Amino acid sequence: MMVMARWFVLLAQVRDPFTWEQDGRRIAIIVGIALIVTIASRLAIRRFRKRLEGSPSITQAINLQRGATLTRSLGTAVVVVIWVLALMLVLGELRINLAPLLASAGVAGVALGFGAQSLVKDTLSGFFILLENQFGVGDVIEIQSAASPVTGKVEDLTLRVTALRAFDGTLHVVPNGNIVLVSNKSKGWGRAIVDVRVAYDEDVDRVRSLLADLFDEIEREGLMDGWLTQRPSVLGVETLSDYGVVIRLVADTRASKRWDAERRLRELISTRLAREGVRVPLPPTMAQRPGEAGL
Repeated sequence: MMVMARWFVLLAQVRDPFTWEQDGRRIAIIVGIALIVTIASRLAIRRFRKRLEGSPSITQAINLQRGATLTRSLGTAVVVVIWVLALMLVLGELRINLAPLLASAGVAGVALGFGAQSLVKDTLSGFFILLENQFGVGDVIEIQSAASPVTGKVEDLTLRVTALRAFDGTLHVVPNGNIVLVSNKSKGWGRAIVDVRVAYDEDVDRVRSLLADLFDEIEREGLMDGWLTQRPSVLGVETLSDYGVVIRLVADTRASKRWDAERRLRELISTRLAREGVRVPLPPTMAQRPGEAGL
């Protein structure tokens, strides 16, 4: 009722009678310009969407979703701005005093801004996450949020929230405005790091030679094709632990295959060392003294 009363007051403030010859033509021009600008903006947004989608690739589906989300929100915002401005110009041509309406809209906007501050923050953060392609659906990421760090696979990404599925199956929903730092573990390339522990009395050079033979076999037989981007290599002795020597080896991998490569390398290395009789370190145990059995 208050809104209807305000509109009746505004209509009563029309100063001069409306004439189609002059005012009607100007209104038609305003509406026509608004239509042209709307069409031009949609064409520009469509070209922007094609650039975001890029050329066909294995991530084409993700690029399509990203482009659709961005252009949909951007197109809606542009159309709203265009037609709000056109409506204000039309009301001005009708000689309606817009000052009371703008004042009330300003007060309502301030109140809405305070109430929806977190929503606006989340939406803007999500827009730039999509625009800059920081991460997408299917990526494994670690998020440092305002509450605590969260790690998982991105299952859903909108302008407001990011949904992560943790390794144990828990679904975490994080507002985009709360994201402080993102560590993307699925972008570019990864590095498999495997530590091999052997007993102190084992010959390190012999172990290194056995590992080199194994790496040659992996490369020759293609045991990890599609996972590794570079042949594994031994860095050398990493640390001297309490029970043995720790030898570190590394291999560059596809970003999404880092953990699979590490598990497979551990399996192959343990089998090869066991076959060659290389002893692994064991914690020292107290030797049983004669005559103490059963005590």
